[in-house]
Amino acid sequence: MKTLEDRIRAAGNPATMLLNAQTGRYQFPVPPEFTNWIEEQQAWRQAAALMDQSFHMTDLYVRGPDALKLVSDLAVNSFANFGRNKAKQIVCCNYDGYVIGDAIIFGLEDDEFNIVGRPVLPNWIQYHAETGGYNVTIERDERKLDNPDKPRKTYRYEVQGPNALKILEKVNEGAPLTTKFFNMGEITIAGCKARTLSHGMGGAQGLELWGPFEDGARVKAALLEAGKEFGLKQVGARAYSSAAAESGWVPSPLPAIYTGDKMKPYREWLAANSFEGVSSLGGSLSSERIEDYYLTPWDLDYGRVVKFDHDFVGRAALEKMANGPHRRKVTLVWERDDILKVFGGMMEDGDPPKYMEMPSAYYATHPYDRVQAGGKDIGISISPVFSSNERAWISLAILPEEFATPETVVDVIWGEPNGGTGKPNVERHRQVFVGATVHPWPIHEASRKFYRSQT
Repeated sequence: MKTLEDRIRAAGNPATMLLNAQTGRYQFPVPPEFTNWIEEQQAWRQAAALMDQSFHMTDLYVRGPDALKLVSDLAVNSFANFGRNKAKQIVCCNYDGYVIGDAIIFGLEDDEFNIVGRPVLPNWIQYHAETGGYNVTIERDERKLDNPDKPRKTYRYEVQGPNALKILEKVNEGAPLTTKFFNMGEITIAGCKARTLSHGMGGAQGLELWGPFEDGARVKAALLEAGKEFGLKQVGARAYSSAAAESGWVPSPLPAIYTGDKMKPYREWLAANSFEGVSSLGGSLSSERIEDYYLTPWDLDYGRVVKFDHDFVGRAALEKMANGPHRRKVTLVWERDDILKVFGGMMEDGDPPKYMEMPSAYYATHPYDRVQAGGKDIGISISPVFSSNERAWISLAILPEEFATPETVVDVIWGEPNGGTGKPNVERHRQVFVGATVHPWPIHEASRKFYRSQT
C-alpha cells in the first residue's frame, strides 16, 4: 500500500504536493441551502438554526482500561477528572510543539470516549492506539465522504440561536435539560433518547444532540415541527461553511505532520489517499517550506488549555515556547470599497481578481492568505466569509501582539501568486490587496461575553 511518505517523496516537497492537490475545500454533504443561505446565517443570531452534522465528521470510539492514558499522553490538555458526561476540546501537537489538530472528545463512559471532528485527530489517536501498546479497542465511524455506502452509527444535530432552548424544552419528554457549558446530559424527543452537549452559538444557549442513526429522521421531524413557531431554519452547507469565522474557531490548521524524523513512522502508517495525503493548500501564502504553515497552540488561542500537569507528546517543546512571544488570533473585517473592486475587476479586461464565492470564499482544505503592514508580511488570514449578520466580509487572522489591537489597519493579499496554482478549482487570476481592520473574536459581542458562561 502506498503511504503518505511515498506520496511526499514522489512530489519532492510536501508544500508543492498540497499547493497543487486536485481536491478543493472541505465538503459538507448536506444540501447547499434549505431556504437561502442569507436567512440561514441570520437564524443562529435572530431565531434558531438546526445544523445537521451527521455526515461530514469522523467519529473515533476508544474503549478500554487505557483509554484515558492514551488521550492524556497525546493531548496538551489536562484530563484530570475526565470521564462519563464530560466533554472538551482536545488539542494535540507534534514532537516540536506544533498543532496537529483539534476535535471534541466526549466521555461516554469513564473508559469509553468518542473523538469527533475532521479525520486528522482520529487518525493520530488511532495510530498510537495501534502502535503504542495501549490496552484499548478502536471503532471508527467514517464520514460519509470516505465511506458513502456505509450508514453512520449516529445522527448528530445542533440546535442554536436565541430560541434554541425554547424549542428543545418544548420537545423534551425526559428530565430537565443540562445547560451548563460543555456538560453532557440527556433528552428524549418523540420517544427517542439522545445524549446532549451544552454549548452556544450567536451569544445564546444551545445543545448538540446525538443518538442512533435510525432515530435521526424522527427526531429531526419533531424538532422542525416544534420550531415552526420559533423561526427555526435548517442550515445548508453554504451557510454552515461560514459559521466558523463568526464563532472564531479556526477549522483548518494544516496538521504539522509532513516533516520531522520522529513523525516519519506516522507518515508511513498513513495511506497516500488519506485526508492528509489529498488535502489542499490555497491562498497567497505560497511557500515551499511546509513549516511556514505550521501553527502553535498560542496562535490558535489554545495556549490557555496547555497544561504541564502530565507528560504528553510535544511537552518539552511547548515548555520552551510557553513564555513567548506569541501571536494572537483576531477577526479581520475587510474593507468594503476594496471588496467592491474585487467584484468589479471581474468585469474588466485581463486577468480578474480571484473569484470570491459567497458566503465562503476559501477554495482549499487549508486556506492561508498573507497579511501585511507597511508592505511587510506580518501574519496570516484564514477562511474569508461574507457574514450577512455583520454585513461585511470577515476572516480570522493570526498576528503578532503589536498588530493584534482592535482598529489596527492591515492588508490582506487576496489570490495566489503567478496566476494561480495547479488546483483545478482555481481559475487564472491576479492578486489584489484588500484592506482590513482588526476586531476581537468572536466578532459578535454577545458571543464573546456569554459563550463560556452558560449555566
